[in-house]
Amino acid sequence: MSKLSTRHLIGIKDLTVEDIQQIFETTDNFKAVINRPIKKVPSLRDITIANIFFENSTRTRISFELAEKRLSADTINFASSSSSVSKGETLIDTVNNILSMKVDMVVMRHPSPGACKFLAKHINAQIVNAGDGTHEHPTQALLDAYSIREKHGDVRGKKIVIVGDILHSRVALSNIFCLQKLGAKVMVCGPTTLIPKHINELDVLVEHNLRKALEWCDVANMLRIQLERQDIKYFPSLREYSMLYGLDRAMLHSLPKKITIMHPGPINRGVEITSEVADSDQSIILQQVENGVAIRMAVLYLLAAQG
Repeated sequence: MSKLSTRHLIGIKDLTVEDIQQIFETTDNFKAVINRPIKKVPSLRDITIANIFFENSTRTRISFELAEKRLSADTINFASSSSSVSKGETLIDTVNNILSMKVDMVVMRHPSPGACKFLAKHINAQIVNAGDGTHEHPTQALLDAYSIREKHGDVRGKKIVIVGDILHSRVALSNIFCLQKLGAKVMVCGPTTLIPKHINELDVLVEHNLRKALEWCDVANMLRIQLERQDIKYFPSLREYSMLYGLDRAMLHSLPKKITIMHPGPINRGVEITSEVADSDQSIILQQVENGVAIRMAVLYLLAAQG
């Protein structure tokens, strides 16, 4: 089996196109595994993985835990709210204490951008970034791109619009890097206050009119408003945001072509999309969730092969 070109998964920036294709091909195999009656394989039977979450997470944490269990790895789950971090222990001390228990791999979510990169320089275990602040969320971008590939056959040449709170979204940044590497055209859409100032440097299109963006795209990835990361008000009210940037069934059905709807979750129903859109036949949101487990299985498996 060929290996990934990187020992850690800190960000999409560190992956080559060949790495991404290899992750997708491995994911294809693991999707077959998780859809059979016995869903476990012994691939990581001798590997111990610590899930260290310094930020609240439900879907990503459960998805990683399930991926690890499907691969027969031993897992340790750590939440900072109930740990010595709340007593002032440093990040390195916390992780080193966990590593002294002979952990091979760390899956970490942290509110500070760059925390995973910092950690990779100071400890011996392999690091998988499960989201660092507003920086990157590489496995989410991989599962999103994989879901587009599954639905449309290929990512190359597809037009993808990412709608919503681009400024605070690590999902948006990782998606932009991943989709561009795979040859897609990317647009961002949202209020001026939620679009980063230097977004043009990433070679993406910018649109402030939702209808124009939806008429342009093949796939719309609808992001939630990340109120927990906003220290000031970026728009007057959620109601006004929803009127201008929320997608409902009437708008979806009035478009000149059928587009695919995605959402990284959790969904604020009635804000960025209505329930009718989230649950429609144009939505692949539940497929994204299923693909998340298989993608994370592939990432953990391929990194473990690095030794």
